[in-house]
Amino acid sequence: MTDQDVPTDILLASFSLAFIQKARELLREEYLPKIERCVEKLSDEQVWWRPNSESNSIGNLLLHISGNARQWIVCGLGGDVDLRQRQTEFDERKIIAREELLTRLRATVADVDQALERFDPASLLDKYRIQGTESTALAAIFHVTEHFSMHTGQIILLTKMLAGVDLVFYDFSTGKPVHTWHQAPPNPER
Repeated sequence: MTDQDVPTDILLASFSLAFIQKARELLREEYLPKIERCVEKLSDEQVWWRPNSESNSIGNLLLHISGNARQWIVCGLGGDVDLRQRQTEFDERKIIAREELLTRLRATVADVDQALERFDPASLLDKYRIQGTESTALAAIFHVTEHFSMHTGQIILLTKMLAGVDLVFYDFSTGKPVHTWHQAPPNPER
């Protein structure tokens, strides 16, 4: 049986489910573990360091991606009440401990994952009012995934600058890249 033999509605449902599952996987199994690895390498003070007043600290970015994902998915698609005060994510200047920031982010990713698990793939093209604008569920999920990815990259760059370490996300010892962000990084002192 080829894709041409499968009824269009079944094929679309399959694609919709695969899209949602991939978004869940990226948030939960790629971006979050990379952020955790970064934050574990830094002190609380480094997490809140900023190069200038126009730039964000890692702490601000963690608050921001948590707020964004919660607003767009948990509230926007999942129906929870949206209490987000976006600007406060950037205005925060007091040092919130790394572990508290990670606890908040982990809770958000878990809530997003649950909302997407419950989401009906047949509703992917339905429209939702999010952040004062109209968006399809497809666009909302795509936005959160790419937005989380972009800020994960910023966090990685800032971590490398501040800690001066290789985060060892990949092992190339076999000649092929092996993802290692789910594991504890190797101890270079051994």
